[in-house]
Amino acid sequence: MAMSGPEGSSAAPLSAIRWYFEISLYLLLLTSVLTLVATGKLDLVSGMASSAALLVKGYRWSRGCRPELSHRAATWLVASYFVFFPIDLWGFSRALAAGAPSPALYAALLAAIHLTLFAMVVRLYSASTTRDYLFLTMLAFTNVLAAAILTVDTLFLVAFLIFLVLAVSTFVGLEMRRSAEGACVAPLEPGTPPARRLNRALGLTSASTAVSALLTGAVIFFLIPRFSVGYLGGYTLHPSLISGFSDNVELGQIGAIKKNPAVVMRVRAEDGAQRIRGMRWRGIALTDFDGRRWFTPPHKRSVITLSADGWFLLPQAPQQLRQSSIPFRYTVLLEPLATDTLFVAAQADRVRGRFAARGTYLVVDRTDSLTNPYHNFTKLRYEGFSYLPAVPPEWLRRASADYPGTIRQFYLQLPDLDPRIPALARQVTAQAPTAYDKAAAIEHYLRTRFGYTLDLSATSKADPLAHFLFERRAGHCEYFAAAMTVMLRSLGIPARYVNGFLPGEYNELGGDFIVRASDAHSWVEAYFPGFNWISFDPTPPADEKAEGVFGFLALYWDWFELVWSEWVINYDFSHQVTLAQNLQRVSRDWAERARNFLIGAHRKGIDKLKEWQTQVIAAPHALPGFVAIVGAVILLFLLLFRGRAILAALAALWGLHVASHSVLTPRLATLLYQQMLRLLARRGIRKQPGQTPLEFASSVTAAELAAPVAQLTDLYQMARFGDHSAEAQKMGDLLASIKAIMRSPARST
Repeated sequence: MAMSGPEGSSAAPLSAIRWYFEISLYLLLLTSVLTLVATGKLDLVSGMASSAALLVKGYRWSRGCRPELSHRAATWLVASYFVFFPIDLWGFSRALAAGAPSPALYAALLAAIHLTLFAMVVRLYSASTTRDYLFLTMLAFTNVLAAAILTVDTLFLVAFLIFLVLAVSTFVGLEMRRSAEGACVAPLEPGTPPARRLNRALGLTSASTAVSALLTGAVIFFLIPRFSVGYLGGYTLHPSLISGFSDNVELGQIGAIKKNPAVVMRVRAEDGAQRIRGMRWRGIALTDFDGRRWFTPPHKRSVITLSADGWFLLPQAPQQLRQSSIPFRYTVLLEPLATDTLFVAAQADRVRGRFAARGTYLVVDRTDSLTNPYHNFTKLRYEGFSYLPAVPPEWLRRASADYPGTIRQFYLQLPDLDPRIPALARQVTAQAPTAYDKAAAIEHYLRTRFGYTLDLSATSKADPLAHFLFERRAGHCEYFAAAMTVMLRSLGIPARYVNGFLPGEYNELGGDFIVRASDAHSWVEAYFPGFNWISFDPTPPADEKAEGVFGFLALYWDWFELVWSEWVINYDFSHQVTLAQNLQRVSRDWAERARNFLIGAHRKGIDKLKEWQTQVIAAPHALPGFVAIVGAVILLFLLLFRGRAILAALAALWGLHVASHSVLTPRLATLLYQQMLRLLARRGIRKQPGQTPLEFASSVTAAELAAPVAQLTDLYQMARFGDHSAEAQKMGDLLASIKAIMRSPARST
């Protein structure tokens, strides 16, 4: 770190305060760089170079080495980098930003990060003054801000919490270091017991201050009215690329996506998890096939605008289908993706969400595929309502085979096929009399006669479908769905190829389904007049992987990410309303529980008293016991609230009884004198804290009380402080006369 001292290989020994400060500053810088690296958006060279420079500096600092660069050399190095900056901006960073939604903006951010990292490393190797330290802390904060632009996931949250604690620790250490400069006392040596106690105290102070700041910030964050998605839901410069959800998909693209374990979305069903199992998240449907790729030709699409109640109303399913469907409502948290497709359950009826700041609309095409024209480059939260088809097979068997002209035009298209494919379709469906039976026969044939694999390195490029059906006889979902779609069309049954996702993995802790890129899936929709499109899945199930301890812990981490995305990234006014309603409901529930508990306890108490009263009346010897219990309770109450006065009076009476004709002892005199003071206090005559006993006796002006009070006080003084002795009985008689005067109705004060 920044060592200053005389010329030589090492600096002067550090004080404990300076050692604590420089450790905090070094960890602060290291955390800021690792936060940038953890985003996954920083290029490999910059991340490794800056991290290696920090580690080398940490090693040299532990060896006590002085700064490697002079201030003059450091200034010239930073100034010379500005000559290189345009080259980085328009060359290296622009190349790294290729494929981002906004290459120019992303390249400018990367170039600025490179400049910040370079300046930080150079200043770190030359820092020796307070000004240098402040500059380094500002650069560390800049790195964290850049990381917040690149990502706002839960890993960033953890890194930010660590950074906040270290920032408080660094500034506390810096201020103490500045205050200790020029002190007359000798500094604490590192490693000594006082230094260790100081380090623990500073660490605890820093952690508690950071936690307090976080809690205060959280209260402000949740309470301030918000009418749009917060700044944390900002523009993602480099979202994950999902290439299988566009109007042009080549066979094999979905298989490449399935090798990626990244989380794509999280779905929470309001009606429970069981309804999601077995369904699919529909993305995009494609109509035309040229033998190697599926695509949808350009056509006119429908624009869906907001309704009065805030929903986007989609084209409605046939009434006959809705009568035999299951209503299903769900919420989707979609991660940033480089696709415009919105994923919904089958037969979506309406969706609702904040897809843009204003002027929101959605687009639906003739395949019922829903897209967001504002792109999915940020985390999106939207609700959906669908009618999941649950049509009995008997109804589908009775469906008409008279297809509308538009359906036949778009969904019976076929390229030049290997003649074995139509022949196989006829062979498989030879015993199937209806369109539904034919579709079910082909689905069963593909699921039971073929294997599932993601390894298709030997797939034929000329005719991949024929190679799959007649040679390899194994593949992944794309090939199964493409084969069934083509086979149905060869039989005159309208069908289309659909890409989307499987339901995902259910997280019982968070109550949501985790949908990953590896859950990408393809299936088939066949058309039945009167029932619209019905899904078929000819892909055999893949082997499920057993989850170990790490998989179990991953569910907790995913729950944390779900809460972070739901209540921080996408926190808006609707969430505030929901939070207020939940708080109101919880408080009302607790109040109702408390009221019911008190009513129940009251009723039980009354019942117990009635039962006990009956037992007392019935038992002849119960009354004396009851009296004894009541007496004991009263005595206990008196001892608790008037115990000291009662004990003093009893002690005085006992002392008089035992020593009625003996010499008055100091202890007995004190007890009797205090008893007199309590008697007078009941009548408003109180001894002030600063009065002596004789001054108090002379202050009693009542004629009938003045003489006995003065005599009792003299006896008290003689017993306590004099050599003269007196009889205890005489002081007791004076106390009795004072009691009698106090009880007399004619007494006046």
